[in-house]
Amino acid sequence: MTYQETLDFLYPLHRFGIKPGLERVRELLQVVGSPEKRLGIVVHVAGTNGKGTVASLIAAMFRAAGLKTALYTSPHLVDFTERMRLDGLPIPEERVAYYASLLKEPVLEKSATFFEVATAIAFAWFADEGVDVSVIETGMGGRLDATNVVQSNYAVITGIGFDHTDWLGTTLGAIAGEKAAIIKPCSRVFSSVSGEESLAPIRRAAEECDAPLHLVGKESRVRVVESAIGRLVVDLQIGSKRFAGLEAPLTGGFHSSNMALAVMVAVDRGLSEAAVRSGLLGLRDTGYRGRLELIGSTPAVLLDVSHNADGVRATVDALLPFIGSYDRISVLLGLASDKDAPSIIRELLRLGCRFVVVDIPSGRSVPAEELLELCRREGGEVSVANSVGEGMDRLLQESSPTSLVLATGSFYLAGALVEHLTDW
Repeated sequence: MTYQETLDFLYPLHRFGIKPGLERVRELLQVVGSPEKRLGIVVHVAGTNGKGTVASLIAAMFRAAGLKTALYTSPHLVDFTERMRLDGLPIPEERVAYYASLLKEPVLEKSATFFEVATAIAFAWFADEGVDVSVIETGMGGRLDATNVVQSNYAVITGIGFDHTDWLGTTLGAIAGEKAAIIKPCSRVFSSVSGEESLAPIRRAAEECDAPLHLVGKESRVRVVESAIGRLVVDLQIGSKRFAGLEAPLTGGFHSSNMALAVMVAVDRGLSEAAVRSGLLGLRDTGYRGRLELIGSTPAVLLDVSHNADGVRATVDALLPFIGSYDRISVLLGLASDKDAPSIIRELLRLGCRFVVVDIPSGRSVPAEELLELCRREGGEVSVANSVGEGMDRLLQESSPTSLVLATGSFYLAGALVEHLTDW
């Protein structure tokens, strides 16, 4: 298949929806030589919020240490190849087509899902390239996530919150239990989880696997030194090691725990302080995008992929110290139907913003007209646009050079916006 033929094959696999389980992905991996056994040092990252950030930070530091480093994240913003990277560079289109061609027949036989196929392609490419390190972000949950076929050296669990409750459970303990299932015998476990309800299942899983558990806040202390849009500086203490003035291109003090968690893994693996500092500063080189990313300056335009109430709350908290610098704050909002839209809208209203709401380019979009009514019900000033691009154009036209425009709510919205701005 050509690359375009491959995409035409892959994207319709979304029709199979979410089908938790490991049997299908294991069968796909056998077709391409069981690459999950040849991934080098495996760092497996799960969590509700922050897992993409932590995975990218870890990959950036390992790469800075001179190790051939693979990174698997999801979803992508614009192109499928963004999901799998080697030393920051996306997989070549011809390799996607090659592996998809090998997998096509068993995919159709097993009715494998889009994410299962993507995972098999990523692992096959990483293994064939002879990587030293593979940093792998789960798609959803952990226990039955397609990535959970790996034997991890490091199981990393970020903050736990309410998301995908139809699949993962309706309590923090249940959700944490699903994510804690990435812990394997001989894994070293690192987590930034603090609440006892969420922490108890992680602690239990670690004990059952005889896996040492290391916690941010217990074995490390982090203090925010400076926080600005696009810049975060922290002091970090890990045991007897002290890192003064660690800097990363991140927006929001809440990322300090993500930085601490990632650096704990790097220190445990013996990476030098120079690799830690260089990796953190080079975070963007991993393809990391859309986490309060500043993509315009007059007016300021921030691109954000927060898509649940906890994530949006952190986004708003990060922006509150800066809103006095802007004469107007507007939000371009689109959401998937499995999200708690009223809670997300209430969090955003703390910014004193007005909304333009849109459909996201997904079959699971909350209709813009429904979002309109929800915003009105919460007391927000709101209008509807026919597309993501139209909504952003309207907000830019209505904004002054000292305004702030925030685009948030979905990876799909972020991807459509990046494409729209590229076409300008």
